[in-house]
Amino acid sequence: MHRANHRVTVALIHPTAIVQPGARLGAGVEIGAYSLVGEHVEIGDNSWIGPHVVVNGHTRIGCDNRIFQFSSIGEIPQDKKYAGEPTRLEIGDRNTIREFCTLNCGTAQDVGVTRLGNDNWIMAYVHFAHDCQVGNNTIFANNAQLAGHVHVGDWAILGGFTVVHQFVRIGAHCLTAMGTILLQDMPPFVTASGNPSAPHGINSEGLKRRGFSAPAITVIKRAYKTLYKSGLPLAEAQTVIAAEAVNVPELRPLADFLAASGRGIIR
Repeated sequence: MHRANHRVTVALIHPTAIVQPGARLGAGVEIGAYSLVGEHVEIGDNSWIGPHVVVNGHTRIGCDNRIFQFSSIGEIPQDKKYAGEPTRLEIGDRNTIREFCTLNCGTAQDVGVTRLGNDNWIMAYVHFAHDCQVGNNTIFANNAQLAGHVHVGDWAILGGFTVVHQFVRIGAHCLTAMGTILLQDMPPFVTASGNPSAPHGINSEGLKRRGFSAPAITVIKRAYKTLYKSGLPLAEAQTVIAAEAVNVPELRPLADFLAASGRGIIR
């Protein structure tokens, strides 16, 4: 059962759950029936681990998280090069992770840690492969899948069955439609759909909801047109946007993203 509204000062562990010696549980943590918590796991205050959940590996989970049944958190990466290194998974605070999700630890070939930030909403059957770096306030709809080494910016929303190729970067405030296949980087503010994905304007409604002013949204729309509608080669469009971003702070995330992209962007 879910936690009551009141706070408790000790961990509540169901009699059928297995919490291995060495695991560290904060105040008010609940471990549901038949769940397993490994010896290298740390779970912060007032987090709820539902029934039939496996939390393993060198995994640190912050406070006020909810992890639902049949999820696998912190298992070894699905990478043939993995040789047992003590890589990690780090999860922030106030995340909801629904049924049948899989979040793997990192690998020695990258920074060695998979990260999920704060206040994320992760729906059923979502997969985060090794070394993914996911920011804050994101939404992953059912069956969204991240291959290894993917980076996802704050406030991104991935529609159901979105599939992301390894090493792809997704900028802040992006939005994908259901069934989108991302093979290249997706710049901040952009919406996309299709297989392979194609851009379809900016996420205007999302920006409004997050407090972006009308003039700021207009500037971002103009930069989108420079990038996708002007007919300029990518390098020239990038130069124009970088010059505008010097005096327009709203464009700095876009300019920085384009400068750092290693796979090229969706066009």
